[in-house]
Amino acid sequence: MTSYGLPETHRALVLSSTQKDIDAKVQTIPVPSATPGSAVVKVILASVLPYAREVYDGTRQYPMPLPYVMGSSAIARIVAVGPDAVKLAPGQLVLVDSYVRSRDDPDVSFLAGYTEGSKRLMRGEWRDWTYAEYAKVPLENCFPLDEERLLGPIEKGGLGYSVENLTQIPRLLVPNGGLKDINLQAGETIIIAPATGMFGGRAVDVALAMGAKAIAVGRNAKTLEKLASMNDRVKTVQLTMHVETDVRALQKFGPIDAFQDWSPPEAGVSTHIRSCIQALRVGGRASLMGGITGDISINYASIMFRNIQIRGNFMYSKKDIESLIKMVLAGVLKLGKENLVESFPLERWLDAFKAAEESTSLGKQILLAP
Repeated sequence: MTSYGLPETHRALVLSSTQKDIDAKVQTIPVPSATPGSAVVKVILASVLPYAREVYDGTRQYPMPLPYVMGSSAIARIVAVGPDAVKLAPGQLVLVDSYVRSRDDPDVSFLAGYTEGSKRLMRGEWRDWTYAEYAKVPLENCFPLDEERLLGPIEKGGLGYSVENLTQIPRLLVPNGGLKDINLQAGETIIIAPATGMFGGRAVDVALAMGAKAIAVGRNAKTLEKLASMNDRVKTVQLTMHVETDVRALQKFGPIDAFQDWSPPEAGVSTHIRSCIQALRVGGRASLMGGITGDISINYASIMFRNIQIRGNFMYSKKDIESLIKMVLAGVLKLGKENLVESFPLERWLDAFKAAEESTSLGKQILLAP
């Protein structure tokens, strides 16, 4: 094992049960050791998702091994690596990806343990995560970040970002995975709906960076106006929830090649999915990446006769992560310096969860700083 000197203990946010008041507290526990296939990182900033409280109070009924250290994707610095590490080394700034994949079965992965294989991953080696001073993570979940290029001053060839800016990368990864999955090309037009939330807004950013034109769809006129001001390749449509009216509004911008859906769980009865699919050209593609858990209503015959492709996509591949980081490094995918960032110390985790719950739209990101 190669490492910096590590303390024996550290502070970590440990979840004991999924009750409505979230049974969690900051505890002092042993610092993990790097083993073959792993790295130990010093967490700098960890993301807090808007629905974090629903995850940890049991509302979403995610299966979790209790007790365990909570966490999400993070920006961190490597402090120790296992003996089989050949590229990663102590001192490197890295993105820690929270989507853990099995090494011997590509169909097994976890954000939450629903299958027996993913439960085994979550119960065992990768039980504890990043809401802590230190975390033991898979080597393949650590993605090196060119610190000189990303954080260096613009006058010296850097991009002038802060570490806080880098925490936007995880939110860009998810839409990037879906856009890659439907092979979005430069010059194409894609509908992003709804585009006013955490992932939908970032999907617009990624689509533009790929050279596409985006039609941002939603109900919040103010947020849509903000999106339209970003780039002249962004057009907007405010939903009326009348299928024919919304289809006409979408098609006035010309042939539409693709559609990416970001519906929240409560949007199962919304008409916008049907409208957006109906607005696609012959041979158009649709990517479903939202949170609806039930059935949706779509026009079977229209999809068949127009050769529409509909693909579901969960998260992203390792290659997708690497390609997105390259886009950021090249400067074609810019991290929004205007976005508001609020970070909380570990002991104020509940305040962070509440703030994240209230920051579901564009423009604000909540972080924990262990």
